[in-house]
Amino acid sequence: MGFVIQIIFLILWVFELALLARVILSWFPNVDRSNPIIQLLFDVTEPVLRPIREMMPQTGMVDFSPLIVFLIIQVIMRLLPAIG
Repeated sequence: MGFVIQIIFLILWVFELALLARVILSWFPNVDRSNPIIQLLFDVTEPVLRPIREMMPQTGMVDFSPLIVFLIIQVIMRLLPAIG
């Protein structure tokens, strides 16, 4: 069971890195979104961010959905050792 927990932990950690990269890219509006790496970041993170974004109230130009996802991932990562 420990090996499966480690794989899940690794996947969550990689997803956090992808999410962080997407957040940093959002600070640069002139980034070419047709770049395959940037497109991959958006394709991987958007399915997780979209439902959270739709549930949250509109906050103007600030998108808090990445922060919520980071918090959820951190809670899951802290609970994983207790499961395994």
